[in-house]
Amino acid sequence: MSVPGSYQAAAGPSSVPSAPPSYEETVAVNSYFPVPPAPVPGPTTGLVTGPDGKGMNPPAYYTQPVPVPNANAIAVQTVYVQQPVSFFDRPVQMCCPSCNKMIVTQLSYNAGALTWLSCGSLCLLGCVAGCCFIPFCVDALQDVDHYCPNCKALLGTYKRL
Repeated sequence: MSVPGSYQAAAGPSSVPSAPPSYEETVAVNSYFPVPPAPVPGPTTGLVTGPDGKGMNPPAYYTQPVPVPNANAIAVQTVYVQQPVSFFDRPVQMCCPSCNKMIVTQLSYNAGALTWLSCGSLCLLGCVAGCCFIPFCVDALQDVDHYCPNCKALLGTYKRL
């Protein structure tokens, strides 16, 4: 492949080039990318012929075609994933999975393992006359159920033991 340009060595033992090649000739800039011809000014530049044969300006805007609804379109459903909620012995603000509303849970206390264990231990200590039932009146010793105040659904339970 020959290098484009005017730098050609003449045939003969004493040939000396007259000038070095230019940068464009050495690097071959624009040799692979032809320059498009410039538009020729004239009566047809920028004009569109109308139905009567006279020239008129092109429209100022172009519209895209409206897409045709596809019969096989797939419906997309957005699902919001909620972080797991930790239930303790205090009300929790959360989004109810049953009614999808932001709520603060209502608490309900039920006798659990800690309640019965503390009742049994009080009986063993000699509180059989009725004092052994005190743990059933203390909320700090009972399990806690969290309910939605809107739809009354059970959302979670906190077990002490």
